[in-house]
Formats: sequence, structure tokens, C-alpha cells
Amino acid sequence: MFKAMIIAGFGGFIGTCLRFLTGKFANYLCASAFPWGTFAVNIIGSFIIGIFFGMAEKTHLISPSMNVFLITGFCGGFTTFSSFADDMYLLLKGSHWLYFILYVVLSFALGLLLVWLGRSLIKAS
Repeated sequence: MFKAMIIAGFGGFIGTCLRFLTGKFANYLCASAFPWGTFAVNIIGSFIIGIFFGMAEKTHLISPSMNVFLITGFCGGFTTFSSFADDMYLLLKGSHWLYFILYVVLSFALGLLLVWLGRSLIKAS
């Protein structure tokens, strides 16, 4: 159990660092009230977790330790649902109704689509 926790923690550290850099870069490219950084991280993370789960399901290429590192650790550190919830709150608080609706609908729709795409790409190969 301790070994798995350390493996997840290391993956989480890498995911968190990449989340920070990706979020900052997206916000730098697209400065607006819309939370582009969190949006980009959630969409990219959805695709990545779809690929990892697809690999685990199709070919069992991912060992239990790699599963903990990649899915629990890396993806858990990289994706940002709690930040997503806070961004929604801030958009509502700032009366950015259109951004709020776009953010919620696009995050869920594209997130689900990209998880499906990631799994489908692995299953098809």
C-alpha cells in the first residue's frame, strides 16, 4: 500500500507540474474571463485518461503499478475538477452567463467525447 501511494504521488507530482504549465500557457494565449487554462487541462486530461484506460482494457499493457502511476497519479494531478467547480462559481458570481453556459456544456461534451475517442483509438489499433 505504501509503495502504491509513493508511485501515485510521483505521478501526481508530474501531472500537477504539467497542469500548472499547461494552464498558464493556455491563459497566456487566450486572456479573457473564460477559464481557458482549466478548460484546456480538463479536455486534454479527458483524452489522456481515455487512452490509458483503453490501453489497460484492450491489451493489459499497463501493469497495476503503471495504472496507479498514470491514471491515479498523473491524471489525478493533471485534471482539475475542483478548479472547474470554482471557475463555474466565479463565472456565476461575475454574471458571465454566456461564458458559464459555454464552459459547462463544452467541458462535459468535449470531455466525454475525448474519453470515448481515446478509448476508441486504442481499441481500433
